Amino acid sequence: MSAMQLQVNPADETIGDGDKGLAIRFLVTGDGSNGSVAAFELKVASGLRLLAPAHSHDHYEETIYGVDGVLTWTVDGKPIEVGPGDALCIPRGAVHRFDNNGSQGAKVLCVVTPAAIGPDYFREIFAMFHAAAGGPPDKAGMMEIMRRHGLTPAVPPPA
Repeated sequence: MSAMQLQVNPADETIGDGDKGLAIRFLVTGDGSNGSVAAFELKVASGLRLLAPAHSHDHYEETIYGVDGVLTWTVDGKPIEVGPGDALCIPRGAVHRFDNNGSQGAKVLCVVTPAAIGPDYFREIFAMFHAAAGGPPDKAGMMEIMRRHGLTPAVPPPA
């Protein structure tokens, strides 16, 4: 049995777009936890509505812990505000998204168990946002990236 090298924030990497007000800072990835957990900070600017569609994932739970500000998570159609000290576990299969409807930035800690998603997903999504050069991102391309990384985009309700 090989010993893992122990260190604080072994996957310390920030992925984001300051212009859009969204940043993800990975702290631990599956590579640093034998696949058991991934953890990242999520910073969301005030008034930011998420560009990606609501989605679910069948291979992991996602637990959200509020650090600063308030994010509104919509889980299976129900809005749930997560503020400092609040924790929300989003079960496998639940359709969810988040928005910052507040007047201040928000920061949460996201813990994914097992570590079925990592920085590659966010790198690809942000590359797509940058390629759009401020215009709307390629929706079909975004959904393909989501599916490839184990996220199932929700079908929008009929108009």
